[in-house]
Amino acid sequence: AVKESLDNFLVSVQIDEEVAKLLQLKAQLGGEDGKHQFVLKTPKETLTGKYGEDSKLIYDLKDQGGELLSLRYDLTVPFARYLAMNKITNIKRYHIAKVYRRDNPAMTRGRYREFYQCDFDIAGQYDAMIPDAECLKIVHEILSELQLGEFCIKVNDRRILDGMFAVCGVPDEKFRTICSTVDKLDKMSWEDVKKEMVNEKGLSEEAADQIGEYVSMRGGMDLAERLLQDQKMCQNKQACAGLSDIKLLFSYLQLFQVTDKVVFDLSLARGLDYYTGVIYEAVLTQAGLPPLANDSQNGASSEESAGVGSVAGGGRYDGLVGMFDPKGRKVPCVGVSIGIERIFSIMEQKAEASAEKVRTTEVQVMVASAQKNLLEERLRLVTELWSAGIKAEVMYKKNPKLLSQLQHCEEGGVPLVAILGEQELKDGVVKLRVVSTREEVDISRADLIAEIKRRTSEA
Repeated sequence: AVKESLDNFLVSVQIDEEVAKLLQLKAQLGGEDGKHQFVLKTPKETLTGKYGEDSKLIYDLKDQGGELLSLRYDLTVPFARYLAMNKITNIKRYHIAKVYRRDNPAMTRGRYREFYQCDFDIAGQYDAMIPDAECLKIVHEILSELQLGEFCIKVNDRRILDGMFAVCGVPDEKFRTICSTVDKLDKMSWEDVKKEMVNEKGLSEEAADQIGEYVSMRGGMDLAERLLQDQKMCQNKQACAGLSDIKLLFSYLQLFQVTDKVVFDLSLARGLDYYTGVIYEAVLTQAGLPPLANDSQNGASSEESAGVGSVAGGGRYDGLVGMFDPKGRKVPCVGVSIGIERIFSIMEQKAEASAEKVRTTEVQVMVASAQKNLLEERLRLVTELWSAGIKAEVMYKKNPKLLSQLQHCEEGGVPLVAILGEQELKDGVVKLRVVSTREEVDISRADLIAEIKRRTSEA
């Protein structure tokens, strides 16, 4: 009896110790009163099954509790999850953020493992092809205004691709994997693509040859009309629906005045699994950029060595939101993703090739001094300029040399310098220097703000 009582006592002590530990842990976490906020994580389950063969490029992680997590691969899947979680059925938005790819980086071509994308999406039930046409209009507008050179926006439709695979004899279960191979046509020759289809993916040579005939076709509305009369394609409902929508899309693109840069291209596949309808990709076609260092030894193609390639892509993904909704409610979506780093890389190459001075700051005027002990006067003047809404700056030194202040403006592309000296202070003037021409003119202190605004507005 004594032994039994002792055992019960020891068990009771052990339970008390464990309870005390749990209470201490609860206090550290904030308890009920502290209402500790947990960070919302996006588990790997959210990303898997959305990207097809591209899934191998997802960064998989594991948190301290052993839960599988992943870094986001793009902004589209998280956007679809957000719509489903918040029961949003209509929204038009843009989003700029980082994404991650477990890929082989090529820094000189703007290909990174961590990079920014800018997405524009329209979600909601609308009449066919109106939002799709607006997405293409936006891509056209961005690439035109950035003046990156000649570009082409390729357009196709997943339903046309699936219909084409069906009439060419591709088994249903091979649609997605063959689609991923066709997507490589912008980087590989048709012969290599055909080898991959036949040797690696088990497609018959006859089916591959039939696909080859279709994927060589490109045109506009006329091509869509011709394919609607094609003996094979017209027998497939999916293909007919896609071709009818492409015709409608081109009619809207004509009204938006962008058909000069848009081409209906049957080789465009875009490997991501979530696309359901229209797909598109913007490609720079100007090969006027200098070859990149070491590219010749690395076996890069002429297109890659010229630094050109895909800078934007997107399409329609009507089924993605439904994957995250508990009741499977669908929200039709269409969007486009702009590769910001790729565009920056190309702009830098063009600037270097043309020896063009790139402005690294928005500063309109540097307040400088020609002699020592004028820091207070410089600070007074820069305060006046700031108060007037002028973008101005001073060097953070008591007595900087005038030459170093002027060199700073030339290197950063600051257009004007307001120079103070003892004589200028006596005369109530400021010497205004135009950095590009080195022209100098004395302006009265009272007229300085108006003069700077006039000169910067003209520039």
